[in-house]
Amino acid sequence: QTPSIAAGYVNACGAPEARAAVAKHHSHQCNGNDDEGSSTLEHTVPPDDVIIANGASGALELALSSLLDKDTILLVPRPGFPLYQVIAESHGARVVHYDLLPDNGWECDLQHIEDIAKEEESYKLNDDVVKRVRGIVINNPSNPTGAVYSRRHLESIVRLAERYQLPIVADEIYGDLTFDGSLFHPMAMVAMELGGNVPVITASGLGKQYLIPGWRIGWIVFQDNKHGALHEVKKGAQRLAQVVLGASHLAQMAIPAVLVPSGEDDRIATAKWRAELHSTIQSQAHLLCSLLADCHGLEVIQPQGAMYAMIKIQVDKFDDFVVDDVSFMKLLLEEENIVVLPGRAFGMSSDEASSSSCYAFRVVFCAPENVLMIASKRIALFCQRHGVSVVT
Repeated sequence: QTPSIAAGYVNACGAPEARAAVAKHHSHQCNGNDDEGSSTLEHTVPPDDVIIANGASGALELALSSLLDKDTILLVPRPGFPLYQVIAESHGARVVHYDLLPDNGWECDLQHIEDIAKEEESYKLNDDVVKRVRGIVINNPSNPTGAVYSRRHLESIVRLAERYQLPIVADEIYGDLTFDGSLFHPMAMVAMELGGNVPVITASGLGKQYLIPGWRIGWIVFQDNKHGALHEVKKGAQRLAQVVLGASHLAQMAIPAVLVPSGEDDRIATAKWRAELHSTIQSQAHLLCSLLADCHGLEVIQPQGAMYAMIKIQVDKFDDFVVDDVSFMKLLLEEENIVVLPGRAFGMSSDEASSSSCYAFRVVFCAPENVLMIASKRIALFCQRHGVSVVT
């Protein structure tokens, strides 16, 4: 297509070529079980199960708006991206945070999820039992932690979701932007290989994996279970897409070229660029994390993907001006002109009952290396200035 052809309106759920490219991108072969035992299954996503949206944030808005009702509950990670809560509460629903475990590479606290699912499972409405918990958000790779979940951990999540009949909203905007040998496993593929009993709504896009967040190209993919649990949810999302008349037609033209390049030269060039990107992100992560690991009073939890890392603050190793993550952030900005986001911005607290309880801040390591070196030097000077010796 030429830009002039893309100047008109398009189907609110997306241009046919864009939806077909996304569907192909999310289709895959997987190992499963049929009546005769183990087999290789072909998981094919129909284009009709795809909605193109204004970025992954717009995709999440469509998914959660169609999934949630007033007084229902969405389980979201702590620490986690705050948009989930904003969307849920805008529709009269509420979120319940489940903990991520900092000492286990920020894996989901499965026992905590199970405890919440049991406690909030259902309520009575006009003598009918209504399911209160409508779904669980799994963000992999993670913002803000940089965690990438192993296949075994994802399988445990799927089995838990099956026990409590929880649809999974898989926020996979960072996709395979991983490093240090960590592998990205799509949640829908894992669910399919475990029998296809858990419905998965996948939110993704081009913004982060291809460094074009300003283009606002995202999508949701409804990958239903064998029982059609998402049928009405998908219909609702398709109706909601008509409110904004879909995403930019011009921007959607990039989706087929990026996801399913037509020529061999284009495929090679795209693969080469992505390999270089992953190598650059890995080098930047190693540089910043190694420098911050040498700072007084800081503990680095090594990231495995995305563009972020969470840094723990050992407040007992600082003077009385640094009492928590927020005071650390404010003083660092005032004294060194360095901006970090406190863990509190992602739902973290000092509640000792929480398994994710600690003071921490998030750093972004996708800046040029000279900028990362200057920033880490300033953070080191700050930590030295406010650091105290701990008497044991």
